[in-house]
Amino acid sequence: MPAGAGAQTPRRACSWPLYQQFLSRFVQDDGRVIDLSVREQHSTSEGQSYTMLFALIANDRATFDKAWRWSVAHLGGGTLVDKLPAWRWGRRDDGSWGVIDTNSASDADLWYAYALAEAARVWNAPAYAEAARALLRQVAKYEVVTLPRFGPMLLPGPQGFVLANADGSREWRVNASYLPVPLLRRLAAFDPAGPWGALAEQVPKLIEAVAVHGIVPDWSTYRVRPGEPPEWIIDPDSGDISSYDAVRVYLWAGITPGGDAAARKLMKMLAPVAQRMHGRSAPPENMHAVSGAFSGEGPLGFSAALVPFLLASGSPEAAAQRSRAQGLVTNAAAKQNYYDTVLGLFGLGHADGYYHFVPSGQLELAWLQDKTGDKACPRE
Repeated sequence: MPAGAGAQTPRRACSWPLYQQFLSRFVQDDGRVIDLSVREQHSTSEGQSYTMLFALIANDRATFDKAWRWSVAHLGGGTLVDKLPAWRWGRRDDGSWGVIDTNSASDADLWYAYALAEAARVWNAPAYAEAARALLRQVAKYEVVTLPRFGPMLLPGPQGFVLANADGSREWRVNASYLPVPLLRRLAAFDPAGPWGALAEQVPKLIEAVAVHGIVPDWSTYRVRPGEPPEWIIDPDSGDISSYDAVRVYLWAGITPGGDAAARKLMKMLAPVAQRMHGRSAPPENMHAVSGAFSGEGPLGFSAALVPFLLASGSPEAAAQRSRAQGLVTNAAAKQNYYDTVLGLFGLGHADGYYHFVPSGQLELAWLQDKTGDKACPRE
């Protein structure tokens, strides 16, 4: 039901310390989100779109609008009506500032569209919905393909992820962390003519095809050779490593409503990773899908990302990882890391009740109240 129709009315924003920390550290007054860990001091479409979602969760429309306006002006060259945003902006090799890579990132494009669609509903602002629809038209046109004998799939971007080889074979590189089921459920209802519902049904199928020992690689490749059946192979560029990208697969599975059939399938397939967390003080930084080997100690953000997954698994290890992840707020060094903080906002934000997804993919937000009474803010 649209906002303004009586189902929900806004209330004051909840205090969210990690979000305030994120704003003060990584978000400029003009809405630019900066990753300070890289030489280029870059901004990405991922960071901009995530910030819009977090601003919606925090009932911070000013930041939402600034992040979107900066994206349109700098990643879209003034408009995103008929094109996709560049994924990377920052300091170039010659010292100038601007777009570094014009290719788009499809996961960010979906998060932009989702945040805009939900902002249109929650804040009763139809202009956001129109912007979301314009983006989705471009995603469907340039970033969704049909893999032979597998079905629809989201490419990571329009350029560079489909390879035609001299022997007549073709390869498509995909990233499983680009496909959060709740987003696809919501976009399927928002844009019924689009491929989003079909993509949601493909997510468990993809995970089943590429995961071994419950371990999902960061990248996977689908290969078709003349006269042979298509197959999923170890990605030639990144191998079978599961790390900074794939940790989000477990995060998305954990925040998908348990009543969703896809969630049940995903949790079952990924369960071995929850089981192998037993007795570990920290998640591994790297896992190898083929051998099942683990190595390194993941940062605090990995713990935060795994908290919803471990809670959904019923794992007793959830409490320890949740406690470790709190270092994102209390540990001065951890506060400096953009990606860790983002994973913390997603993982701890969900575990602490600032947001949840309902089966339709819509957001249930702590700062909204329903007809039955006031919904308390988390930890207040």
